[in-house]
Amino acid sequence: MLQLLAALQPLLVGVVLIWSARIKLLDRRAAGQARRSALGTLVGEERAVPAYRLLGGVELLLGILLVLPPAPVAEPLAAAGLATGFVGYLWYARRAAPGASCGCLSARATPVTGRSIGRAGLLVLAGLAGAAAGGAHWLPVLLDRPVGAVGVLLAEAAVVVALSPEFDSAWLLPLRRLRVRLTSPLRGGSGVPLLASVQQLQLSAAYRQVAALLTSDVREHWLEDPWRMVCYSARYQGRPATAVFAVPAAEVAPERVRVAVVDDSTGATLVSLAGERAYAT
Repeated sequence: MLQLLAALQPLLVGVVLIWSARIKLLDRRAAGQARRSALGTLVGEERAVPAYRLLGGVELLLGILLVLPPAPVAEPLAAAGLATGFVGYLWYARRAAPGASCGCLSARATPVTGRSIGRAGLLVLAGLAGAAAGGAHWLPVLLDRPVGAVGVLLAEAAVVVALSPEFDSAWLLPLRRLRVRLTSPLRGGSGVPLLASVQQLQLSAAYRQVAALLTSDVREHWLEDPWRMVCYSARYQGRPATAVFAVPAAEVAPERVRVAVVDDSTGATLVSLAGERAYAT
């Protein structure tokens, strides 16, 4: 298994380098990307675009050498060295030019993040692992064990994509939208958004009476027909407490909002309020 993994690394690194080179050499937005990157800070504004293009040429050449036979050990070692340079550059960019674009795998402006540095580190490890294959080319390994090889490549490609903020719009944002649609985090069973209930309780006399005691935003909420219960952390006479509001769930009636301030240690009700009347214990 280790030999299989090692032999496939030059293919993975080669494809990533070719993809990166395509952005730098062929995309019409490459010049703008170079100027938005930290290359201007590192080599000077006038040299940023030529340096970006030169890096793309190096990536393309090395990527092709890694993908095509033969497979000398020097090629994955060179890839590991180049990826080590990427790690250093991205580390520098994150500190010297925090707002600069990565300029790595997409022409879209994408700030350098810890994930970008992690991806470069992964390429370093992949290059070193490829060198450990001792000159074995990936193609015979792929033909000999196609299922295992394809599984390894797909898993590693998924890791590369997960470490690439440039691709978030293709997979991460759709997943987040799907999660929101499935879980409806602002809705309870009543169909009334939590925000509407919070706005209603903030208009109430009950809220005005205890607002000075509150120490948090909404901590939790649930439905007890016909009420939505909304909880806040609070302090009453120096004691930690919880303010529990009962808000009408199916109508707008701030005058009906109720609140009880409960001692967190004993569970005793310290203040209760219904309408305009407050009771302290």
